[in-house]
Amino acid sequence: MAAQKMTERQKSLLVLNGIGLLISSALSGWLHFFQLLGEIDLWPVLNHIKASVPGEPRAWIMAHLEGITNGLLLMAIAFVSSFLALSARQFNWLFYSSLTFGWLFTLPAIANAWFGTRGLAFGGGPFGNSLANNVIYLFGWPPIMSVHIAFGLLALGAWKHYQQLEKV
Repeated sequence: MAAQKMTERQKSLLVLNGIGLLISSALSGWLHFFQLLGEIDLWPVLNHIKASVPGEPRAWIMAHLEGITNGLLLMAIAFVSSFLALSARQFNWLFYSSLTFGWLFTLPAIANAWFGTRGLAFGGGPFGNSLANNVIYLFGWPPIMSVHIAFGLLALGAWKHYQQLEKV
């Protein structure tokens, strides 16, 4: 297997999706901010507009941090790709699995915050059962599998790249 490089298009799309996730983080951060205040208060533009944002503060923090973490991680994968020795097929797997875990860890975290669910167990477990919880739980399986694929490929590619370097 001859080592390839991640395509410029894939790297660009990882960066763009990373920026999209950072934007989702900013939006969930604003919702958290308005929830804590109980109003939209952006003096001098908007003042004291009653706002009732559902969910718990901890869930909004989680949603906010998921967007930051996954957005930065997608961009990091794009930038470290030159230090990976993988086949074109393996880079495709890395690319698509990264997009999958990036978005499908972040969007369900936002949905959990909004619907007051956790999505950790089908049927809700100790957190209570709801259709939203069960749908979010099912959406959790693809990113769980894809993050393990991506991290495995990152480790494999970095190790193979290291092995190809001249010994000093």
